[in-house]
Amino acid sequence: MSQYTHLSIFDREMIFSLTAKNSSITMIAEIIGRNKSTVSRELSRNTTSNTKYSPTKAQERAVNQHLHGGIKKKIGDPKTRELIRRLFLNNHWSPEQISNRLRAEENDIQLSTNTIYRAIYSGIFDNITKANGYLKATRMLRHHGKTRHKKGIKDTRGKIIISHNLEERPEEANDRLVPGYIEADTILGKPGESCIVTLVDRSTRYLLAGKACKKASVPVANKMIELLNGLPKGWLKAITPDRGKEFAQHALVTEKLDGIQFYFPAPHAPWARGTNENTNGLLREYIPKKADINSYTDEEIASDVMTLNMRPRKCLGYKCPFEAYYGTLLHLT
Repeated sequence: MSQYTHLSIFDREMIFSLTAKNSSITMIAEIIGRNKSTVSRELSRNTTSNTKYSPTKAQERAVNQHLHGGIKKKIGDPKTRELIRRLFLNNHWSPEQISNRLRAEENDIQLSTNTIYRAIYSGIFDNITKANGYLKATRMLRHHGKTRHKKGIKDTRGKIIISHNLEERPEEANDRLVPGYIEADTILGKPGESCIVTLVDRSTRYLLAGKACKKASVPVANKMIELLNGLPKGWLKAITPDRGKEFAQHALVTEKLDGIQFYFPAPHAPWARGTNENTNGLLREYIPKKADINSYTDEEIASDVMTLNMRPRKCLGYKCPFEAYYGTLLHLT
């Protein structure tokens, strides 16, 4: 006997057509190459005294049951469901991060990435997200596209004097094996108001961030000095920002940080600072665009930064940036 496969929409259309001609179940089964019990169950599931058999509705019902059937078994356990809820909704871990971190810690609960995705799409967490202002839990899944400048667009921003081009940065920064090579950027809320300075290590993905009173060169430079002054001596090796005017006082940062040099990529080349761009996108989960950054306290920003630093990353073998930076292992699940 050949391996069982689910009825296709073509099979169901044949059942509908043959049933309309009053063909017997045995004859239908022979024509579509199925066991007659399969045809019998198909008709009994999708036919009532008030409704006739519909191949389209039968297919939709089968697909829905296929998608959700295994979820109830695996996510039905309250302990498992609570674990996924905490890591996904509270800690904002992606399904892939949850699955692989559970495997890395040899947790008693083991779930595949697809199982977690299917659980989220099934709607079992929607009642929680609706209470927090989201329509569906799927809205909290990671969004990867960012608007980019079109090719050939003219740079109309003010020019700043740069110290070094990115090509001059030490080669060891490119392989990400050595920590201390920082990418810098800012996150802006309402125009003209406060901004958040973000500094991300290319190797460990460890994030430093703090609020500057304005997206201007002097406040941004002072905040960078404040954030970087606390690093271990000799750890910081170079800084790569974009060419925004807010980094015009980079020479002041170099002076205050024992000669640390800045290396600037070409204009409108966010891929040259991909680590920072990605991390800013993660931080936007907590501080959305056009938000009033003045309304966020330093403690709230620090808490969001710590949450990101404790989130496992695929590029780190599902260690979190905190573990990579401090060279330790934690129990996160």
